[in-house]
Amino acid sequence: MSSPSAPSDLQPDLKAMLSDLRTLVDIESPSTDLAAICRVMDVVERWALDLGAETHALPGGTRLFNFGAAYDEQPILVLTHADTVWPHGTLQTMPWREDEDRLYGPGTYDMKAGIVGLFHALRTLKHQSPGSPWPRGGVQVLLSPDEETGSASSRVYIEAAARNARAVLVVEPPVADSHNLKTGRKGTGHFSLHFQGISSHAGNKPQEGASAITAAAKAVLEVQALARPETGTTLSVGLIRGGSAVNVVPAECVLDIDLRVSTLAEAERVTAAVQAMTPDDPRVKLTITGGLNRPPFEQSGATMALFERAQVAAQTLGFTLGHEVVGGGSDGNFTAPLSPTLDGLGAPGDGAHASHEHIRLDRWPDHVRLLTRLLQEV
Repeated sequence: MSSPSAPSDLQPDLKAMLSDLRTLVDIESPSTDLAAICRVMDVVERWALDLGAETHALPGGTRLFNFGAAYDEQPILVLTHADTVWPHGTLQTMPWREDEDRLYGPGTYDMKAGIVGLFHALRTLKHQSPGSPWPRGGVQVLLSPDEETGSASSRVYIEAAARNARAVLVVEPPVADSHNLKTGRKGTGHFSLHFQGISSHAGNKPQEGASAITAAAKAVLEVQALARPETGTTLSVGLIRGGSAVNVVPAECVLDIDLRVSTLAEAERVTAAVQAMTPDDPRVKLTITGGLNRPPFEQSGATMALFERAQVAAQTLGFTLGHEVVGGGSDGNFTAPLSPTLDGLGAPGDGAHASHEHIRLDRWPDHVRLLTRLLQEV
């Protein structure tokens, strides 16, 4: 279906957006509780049905909503997720709270306000042209249940949808403070190094032991030496677990390592080096699991062309817009190698995964207007 001939810059109804956001935030949806996530998805699916979408529940919990899909044309794909990092009961300590131009609460910024803003953009399109509201090829919305834990179940659907899309818009929040869009993200990964040594009495027969902790301590330094922060490669040993008692040579130790890379070449270099690690004491056995989870979202000409369209649209809407490459990953990491991808089109604010999580009510409507324009023009 063809897009409307002239973009509409209708001001979104902030009161209605807040009502919809309250509905989603009040349903706490940690990644560990698929039933709770489904309750959020059920609400969003009702919104989609009200707009005439075709809806599909996919194995593993992902939902797919098609608005005006034309199977002979490529749609615009919009990525969203319903899970949050917050456990049940967080609303008791981080309640929904308005403070002047800020709205606080778990999951507001990352990314339930992004979902709400998207559906208000879709409603604007429907309102301005009821008979033919959707752009050519339609709009496909993918709602994931597990983005915060690595998208294990949804990745296959994300990548399949991206291969058929002419562009991908990600309604994760923009960069905190600057409110810039995201034109690149580091790839993310995780390694677990499990050292198995030999226990012995630390006083009577220390020579009979093979210390897993000693081997792990050396590995910590080796891992950290692989970092190249000047090229965007960082490694952090975030967790160490080992030992059984202070007077026992430790038989076990586990290191959990966070990896961030800007290029696939760096991911391959680090992975090869980690896999080649061996303890100095041959009695200590090392088992290595994990690797790169999300590939780097490398900034491309196609993504920058999308950003430039967004920048021009923002100017006509009365505000300025920048872009950044950031360290955190999103589902856009999966789509960027497959289709032009622009991230950070959700609600401005700050505090992702932090107790001060909030959105900016003074800026949110402008970013919804921007998303509406992009859906019309891309």
